[in-house]
Parts: sequence; C-alpha cells; structure tokens
Amino acid sequence: MISTLHYISQSSPAASHAENIQAACDAGCNWIQLRIKQTTETAILPIAFRVKKICEQYDATLIINDYPSVAVAVGAAGVHVGKNDMTVAEARRITGPDMIIGGTANTTADILQHVQDGASYVGLGPFRFTTTKQNLSPILGLGGYLAIMEQLRQQEIAVPVIAIGGILLPDIATIKQTGVHGIAASGLVTHATDKTLTVKQIFEQLNQPAICNH
Repeated sequence: MISTLHYISQSSPAASHAENIQAACDAGCNWIQLRIKQTTETAILPIAFRVKKICEQYDATLIINDYPSVAVAVGAAGVHVGKNDMTVAEARRITGPDMIIGGTANTTADILQHVQDGASYVGLGPFRFTTTKQNLSPILGLGGYLAIMEQLRQQEIAVPVIAIGGILLPDIATIKQTGVHGIAASGLVTHATDKTLTVKQIFEQLNQPAICNH
C-alpha cells in the first residue's frame, strides 16, 4: 500500500539525513525516501543501512532515490528514479519484479511512459518553486494537476500520483481534490517546530473526503 505522505529526506544545518529521518518517523511519517544528490553509491550505502534500521523500528517503508543497487543491497522496499536519471524500466532490471519503483514526472507523457515501464507510483511536480531541487521542471500549479489528472482519468490510467514540490499545509486539501493519491513533503516536515503536530495536520488534510466534481 502506497502511503499518502512521502517524506523526502534532506540534511539541515542542525541535523543529518539520518537524524531528520528519525525525527520524521518519530513524528508519524510512515514512508521515507532517502534522497542524497551529487554523491556515490559507496558514500550513500552506510547511510542507507543506518536509515533502514530506523525505518524498521517504526515499521516505515524505505525508498532509495536514484540508486537501485543500494536499494537491493540494504533490502529497502523500493527505489525512486528522477526525470533525468534512469528509466523505471532500467531500475526494474536491477531490482527485479517485486520492488516498489516510483518515477518523477512533469507531464502526462512522462506518467504514461512510467506506467508503460511498470512504475508502482509517480511523483508529479513541482507544485510551486522549491529550492530543494536543482534544474526544476516547469511549475505545474493547481491548474497543471487538474489538467493532468483529468487526462489520466480519460485514459483510465489509475497509477497513484504523489504531488511534490514546495507544498505547504494550506495547499494540501485543494491538491487532494484534483484526484492525486497523496503528497511528498521535505521542508514542510524538516523545518516544522512541532513535527508531530505538522504530520498529524498533513494526514488530516489528506484524509478529507474528496468533493467529486468530475
């Protein structure tokens, strides 16, 4: 089951990736993506092993960004591939048939390609400008999500779509109405003064009953 809230790891001045992941799990996040850019498999491996232990303590799902072989090595639940990294199909060849594989998308065409390649879910964004990501794809905004989700419905594509990119608490209920499965958060959780309260509020927003207007 794919969670409706994906915590995307980051380091902050006060804490490492692993420490921020521990805090996110402690606050109630149950789906963690370890995302460390500009590094090597050798450098990420010990961190991934440490994070796997943390996720096991909280019964949280661990996804490794970009490194399918690391995901296999540490026994993570899956891998997420970025738009310019490798295809879902290439990742699948490394992980085998059973691992969860997510792919980043910015357009309907991206999503259709991921689905064809066997993606388990798709991260669609960015919702708005975010400093977390370099080489940002065109901003989608609410209109972009509405249009893309409508196109997927028309083509009867039912892949879980996770909205990502600079999403704030007041955005969540509205984004959820577009038909997305859930959201991904990074700074929203990392920089929250009260992480437990923030995570609780995120889940409350995500669990609002959808107003069906399509």
